[in-house]
Amino acid sequence: MFNEFRTFIMRGNVLDLAVAVIIGAAFSKIVASLTDDIIMPLIAKATGGVDFSSKFVPLGAVPSSYTGSLADYAALKKAGVALLGYGQFVTVTINFVIVAFVIFMLVRAANRMMKPPAAAATPADVVLLEEIRDLLKQRPLV
Repeated sequence: MFNEFRTFIMRGNVLDLAVAVIIGAAFSKIVASLTDDIIMPLIAKATGGVDFSSKFVPLGAVPSSYTGSLADYAALKKAGVALLGYGQFVTVTINFVIVAFVIFMLVRAANRMMKPPAAAATPADVVLLEEIRDLLKQRPLV
């Protein structure tokens, strides 16, 4: 069983997948930082200071023991209040769009690099010789 497992792990596609997962995890942190630290603050500035990550609609009652702010999404969530966090959804959606676009660009570039080179144009003299050959083949033998 150990040898079978070792054979499975040593396959190229399994190792490639492991590397891709690790790089993907690191890349997701970069995208999260890009969204949280650059894009969302720019959107907040353009919309008059709206912080989307803390936008929510409470769906349940706030516990009577809760003493924090009613506008603090994280604290309310930690207290167990049912919240519809649409601002967080907007942020995560933007993260997804960025990741999807970058993956699209990578796949597009890889596809372009893997395309076989276009056949070189046949020189005019060769085309002419091929036409003469084809005409001679069509002529009846005398």
